Amino acid sequence: MIKTIHIRKMWSYMGFRRIACAVFAVSLVMQVSGEQIVKEIHGASVQQKRAEIVWTKVLCKEPGRYIGWPTVCCRKNGELLAVFSGDRDEHVCPFGKVQMVRSKDQGETWTPAVNICNTQLDDRDAGIVELPNGDLVASWFTSLAYTSSIRDRAKLKPGSSRFYWWLHDEKIPEQVKKEELGYFTVRSTDGGKTWEPKVRSVGTAPHGPIVLKDGRLLYVGITYHKHFGIYSGERGEISVAESRDQGRSWQRIGAIGLPPGEKINMFHEPHAVETADGRIVAQIRYHGKGRGKDARLWQSESNDGGKAWSLAQSTDLAGFPPHLLRLRNGKLISVYGRRFDAFGNYACVSDDNGRTWDVPNEIKLAGHFNGDLGYPASAELPDGSILTVYYKAEKKGEKTCLMGTKWRMKKFVSALVR
Repeated sequence: MIKTIHIRKMWSYMGFRRIACAVFAVSLVMQVSGEQIVKEIHGASVQQKRAEIVWTKVLCKEPGRYIGWPTVCCRKNGELLAVFSGDRDEHVCPFGKVQMVRSKDQGETWTPAVNICNTQLDDRDAGIVELPNGDLVASWFTSLAYTSSIRDRAKLKPGSSRFYWWLHDEKIPEQVKKEELGYFTVRSTDGGKTWEPKVRSVGTAPHGPIVLKDGRLLYVGITYHKHFGIYSGERGEISVAESRDQGRSWQRIGAIGLPPGEKINMFHEPHAVETADGRIVAQIRYHGKGRGKDARLWQSESNDGGKAWSLAQSTDLAGFPPHLLRLRNGKLISVYGRRFDAFGNYACVSDDNGRTWDVPNEIKLAGHFNGDLGYPASAELPDGSILTVYYKAEKKGEKTCLMGTKWRMKKFVSALVR
């Protein structure tokens, strides 16, 4: 909303009146300290200390349906691929599908969604990565968590969504539930047009495995143990697995340890990145006693390619879960959602290969009106800008959709390198 005071002076800054109606919900506000105009896009300032927001917009919307937990990758040919769990009733339901959309114009336009995986269970938390030879590996896990809300058949009202969940669940043979429950990856050799049979992975994480410079795939994930509705491994741990055959099979090579007194069931949804100096940095979602002040990302590091890891320690990054990306200039960015206090999706930069994070200059990518949001993931585009995708509702009263923010890093001299 534009204040009426100083209105003529403001028009001289803007040039012409229609700039106040920018395409992607741009609003103009006045700084308290003066008359300088500050642009905002979806609740985030366009000009920030370390970044400039270019746009925020819907990438894929399925009217009346719920979309969640995306990942994006930029292929060597410049094509963008984004995967997510789509065509859902709601956050937890039986009908999630792993879906994918494409963009050939740096995220400006996207194709309709196509299915990668659609089992009889709930297919969730899709990741995707391109291998050096151009092959693709996608990941997800399946869930039966929806069954907790349909246990008492007598309480299900005919015609309600949960009544239909029960009808769906009754038709699934127990053997199918046993075979289909788990963590999976799948390969494509033709750019995602067709996919090979899926294989089981050791653990699961929303954004899947990463490619190391030695050619291996590394998958830092959670192996759940006795977790309702999710595949149960022999032990609960932050597992580390590798694939030496381009995602055709996975082998456990280690695990990330926790300080004494910390419980594994408080840790979820890790992601890792290989730094310019050859280390591997992993961050992990943490559920402490409080929903706000304790919702900090934890971090661990490996110096030997993922076999041995430092004990995980809390960082000052407030949000979850993480996605880590190394930019071509060597800097790291971590993106995460914040479901408390100032709702939104955020980014933070490390100028020293993940040893410290520039929390005072945290980047706000987009705000929101509630906490059903997040799981951001980023890809660096050919021109050096960054596309971060995430899920949230575009408008109040709507179900969530796939959204994205395109942004650019600003030149910045860190105190660490002065």
